[in-house]
Amino acid sequence: MGFAQQLHLGVALDGAGQHPAAWRVSDVRPSALFTAAHYLAHAKLAEAASLDFVTLDDTLALQPGGEEAVRGRLDALLTFAAIAPVTSGIGLVPTVTTTHTEPFHISTAVASLDFASRGRAGVLAVPSRTEAEVAHFGRRTLPSEVDAEAENAEVVDVIARLWDSWEDGAIIRDEPTGRFIDREKLHYVDFEGRFFSIKGPSITPRPPQGHPVVAVYGDSPYARGADVVLVDEIRGARERFPDAKLLAGLSIVLAETEQAAIDRRRALDAYAPFPPGPSFTGTPAGLAAELPRLAASNGLDGFHIRPAVLPDDLTLFTAETVPALQAAGAFRQSYTGATLRDHLGLGVAANQYAEA
Repeated sequence: MGFAQQLHLGVALDGAGQHPAAWRVSDVRPSALFTAAHYLAHAKLAEAASLDFVTLDDTLALQPGGEEAVRGRLDALLTFAAIAPVTSGIGLVPTVTTTHTEPFHISTAVASLDFASRGRAGVLAVPSRTEAEVAHFGRRTLPSEVDAEAENAEVVDVIARLWDSWEDGAIIRDEPTGRFIDREKLHYVDFEGRFFSIKGPSITPRPPQGHPVVAVYGDSPYARGADVVLVDEIRGARERFPDAKLLAGLSIVLAETEQAAIDRRRALDAYAPFPPGPSFTGTPAGLAAELPRLAASNGLDGFHIRPAVLPDDLTLFTAETVPALQAAGAFRQSYTGATLRDHLGLGVAANQYAEA
């Protein structure tokens, strides 16, 4: 890849940070984790640095752990819908659980977020594999891992069909004839799959991006077909996903000196172990040097950054790492487009039902 190809950068805004003990050392008050203002403040930091997008984790069950863990969360998609009108450039990619949620509901909710954000929406489609989530609904047994991933892939297919069920010119608002829509530009989906039978059309017009950006985690055998694949296992990932934007997850613990970063990491780990997965502990400048090297040697398009503590690590990343990447020509100086698809270089999404 090299420095000539600029990196894509997303950042996770989960709770007080990626580390389980983040809430014990962060300046953020625990009650703030249940306010839209908390996520807006951090999205604004990411936006000021011209990052591609922010993500927010979500499941249909409480986070694991006991009294020592942060438990409870806001709905990710609704939270991003709340901050969408007061942000202007940053992409908004909430996690949506697909196993217990109808694809019709997912398609309309994400389309609505795309309208609210003026074309900056995405969705991180994730299946459910826990008994706790099954028990909340009581309509089905726990699916196998293979079935859950296959259903997730079918949801991704169906929501794209529903977004396409309205053509871009379907709303005509012809006052003389009293026609608000052109019925010829609305289409039945008529989808019959293994998990769903969907007639359509959607109740929501085609979103501003046509297709909001779809992301999945790369541990799925069905991850092909998504726009963005997030991976923790970097080695060999490009061979597995040759066509997607490939971003590696990376947890970060930053400080102005190497020793200070190591000390921060040790202090956090004294409370609880860091979650498994790739991580970097060091200086912002050291991270700026490491990211292009990692990308070039592994065929990556960028990184999904997971700050260990919010706002501490996000502040250092946006204030020091990103400018160093910009100075090296490895990251954009500012947004050059208006939509998340623009940021990621995905191009215009074709409508599969519209006539050529």
